[in-house]
Amino acid sequence: MIPTLEQAQKLLEQYNQDAFHLRHGKIVSGVMGWFAKELAPDEVEFWKVVGLLHDLDFEKYPEQHCIKSQEIMRENGIDERIIRATASHAYPAVDIRPEHIMEKVLYATDELTGLIGAVALMRPSKSVSDLEVKSVKKKFKTLNFAAGCSREVIQAGADMLGWPLEELIQKTILAMRSLMDEMEI
Repeated sequence: MIPTLEQAQKLLEQYNQDAFHLRHGKIVSGVMGWFAKELAPDEVEFWKVVGLLHDLDFEKYPEQHCIKSQEIMRENGIDERIIRATASHAYPAVDIRPEHIMEKVLYATDELTGLIGAVALMRPSKSVSDLEVKSVKKKFKTLNFAAGCSREVIQAGADMLGWPLEELIQKTILAMRSLMDEMEI
């Protein structure tokens, strides 16, 4: 079964109550939808569902992240493509390498959305509306800034996509800007 966004949201809320985790799921879902419009226009909702469910197990089972979620999704009859895509974003901790373009975008943008969000909060506007690539690149090089956002994963994601890091950052900023009407970013 491929859940609707509403069904995916309900499933996410069964396993996540923390506002941060729920917000992160929505941001990644929106970013995935933005990229899908460019890369797979017939699969926008599918990509958004993947983004919404990518950290399904993180709040309750952080030590089994992307392992427990596979079990939960299978118990709920979720399509194997969604299970694989969400699990692949934890590569190499989970031995499922991102192969499909959607999996690579999720892998590349999950950590990057966190870094971009942290950089935006440092700006006077506290928004991505006026954020530039150079500001993100500067903080990317400052390893103790938003230290939980893996620069190695972000760079590996850009490499998997065959995009320069600057292009990945620019597109992800634009994707996050597209969400500004829906949520505070």
